[in-house]
Amino acid sequence: MATGRTHRPATRSRGIPEATVARLPLYLRALTALSERSVPTVSSEELATAAGVNSAKLRKDFSYLGSYGTRGVGYDVEYLVYQISRELGLTQDWPVVIVGVGNLGAALANYGGFASRGFRVAALLDQDPALTGRTVAGMPVSHTDDLERIVTENGVSIGVITIPAGGAQQVCDRLVAAGVTSILNFAPTVLSVPEGVDVRKVDLSIELQILAFHEQRKAGEDATAPAAPADLPAGPHTTPRKGPDGDVPAVMPA
Repeated sequence: MATGRTHRPATRSRGIPEATVARLPLYLRALTALSERSVPTVSSEELATAAGVNSAKLRKDFSYLGSYGTRGVGYDVEYLVYQISRELGLTQDWPVVIVGVGNLGAALANYGGFASRGFRVAALLDQDPALTGRTVAGMPVSHTDDLERIVTENGVSIGVITIPAGGAQQVCDRLVAAGVTSILNFAPTVLSVPEGVDVRKVDLSIELQILAFHEQRKAGEDATAPAAPADLPAGPHTTPRKGPDGDVPAVMPA
């Protein structure tokens, strides 16, 4: 029976907190960029800055991996890339199915970064008969009627849903029943899944709304910020007062 659960407990079986797991891809991305530039070692401060976290948090996160670096030298970039990739399960092949081959699904299918990160798009599925048989990203599109067979034949454990909200739960249920245990959901709806199934939700509209909030707040702060005091002539209606940077003229009522 579905429980509405969308994530696992706060800690994983190996004792790594979920917050740390969520930051590991950030470290991996920064380390991969350093590796591509043939940088052999990196300090915790440099890596933390590149990943957008503070160095104390980075050192704590890496302690869960058993990696403490070398004093005066830092972290070995290539070894950390391997260590984090192994922890994230990226040293093996993960077949993925994408359900929904509209604009977003097609864009994901054409994304070249999956293969280099351990993910292989095993199949593309869509319920539109007009799309069946068409080639997208070098792969034929299959009809969703074949979902269960394709999942079983390819040993798929990760499914990506890129269809409208109305049909997302039904597709989710079919994926889970076929053996999929992890789902990346782009549909603008909350999926209900049984215990043991992970769901990661990606909602671009929510992210844009959050950015709009911050933009509005910044605009409001700019509008209410006090203007810099103009140079005022000394006179009977001005008296000096102390401000944080010294004397600031204060206009007194007549």
